[in-house]
Formats: sequence, structure tokens, C-alpha cells
Amino acid sequence: MFEWLVFGMLYPAYYSYKAVKTKNVKEYVRWMMYWIVFALYTVIETITDQTVAWFPLYYELKIAFVVWLLSPYTKGASLIYRKFLHPLLSSKEREIDDYIVQAKERGYETVVNFGRQGLAFAATAAVTAAVKDFWLTPAPLLQPV
Repeated sequence: MFEWLVFGMLYPAYYSYKAVKTKNVKEYVRWMMYWIVFALYTVIETITDQTVAWFPLYYELKIAFVVWLLSPYTKGASLIYRKFLHPLLSSKEREIDDYIVQAKERGYETVVNFGRQGLAFAATAAVTAAVKDFWLTPAPLLQPV
């Protein structure tokens, strides 16, 4: 697990920072491709960790794969991005964009509805507490004036 964090996240994050800092476009593109591939890898890994983690050398193969993705000699992330992900994303870009817009709209509507329900619940709770307090509190004895 520690190796995965160092090789998969910290090392690339640091070199991404350096690429942005130096404004080196070539390195910037390289690390952007890595992060896109790594995001897909993380999604797939979440599933495979639960289904094939029993496989001998599974964790060692994961580490080797991340090193292969990172290596400037193998250019694994660039290869996967250029051969598979870029063509796939390009062909599905319109559908993905439409889905994201719909998800944002539904997300906004959900937050607004949740907020309304929360306010209604809070108002009901406040009124209920006030009514209970009113009926349960003994009335003060009236003093003659």
C-alpha cells in the first residue's frame, strides 16, 4: 500500500507540480495523460481488489503496472492514453458531456429539495418544541393587582 501511494500518487503529484511551475508543456501533457490513465486504473482497481485480490502476486503486479505507467522509458500512461483512452473518449465525448450536464442539474435539484426538506423539518421541530413547552410549563399563579 505504501509503495502504491509513493509511486502512484506522490511521485507523479510532485512532477506534475514541477511541470506546472516550469510551464513545460511537454511534461504537463505527459502528466495529464498519466492522471487520466491513473483515474481509470483507480476505478478498475476498486473492483478488482474485491474480486481477484486472491490471485498470487496480485499486489506486486499492481505495483509493477504503476511503475510501468510512470516510466519515461516505457511511456505506459502515454501508450494507454493515445491507443485506447483518447479514441474512446473522443468518440463518446458528446454523450459524456450531456450526462455530466444532466447529473449537475439533478445534483442541484437534489440539493435544493434536500435544503427545503431540512428547513421544513427544522420549522416543524421548532414549532413542536414550542407547543410542548407551552403546554407542559405550569402557568404562573395570578396575583391580585
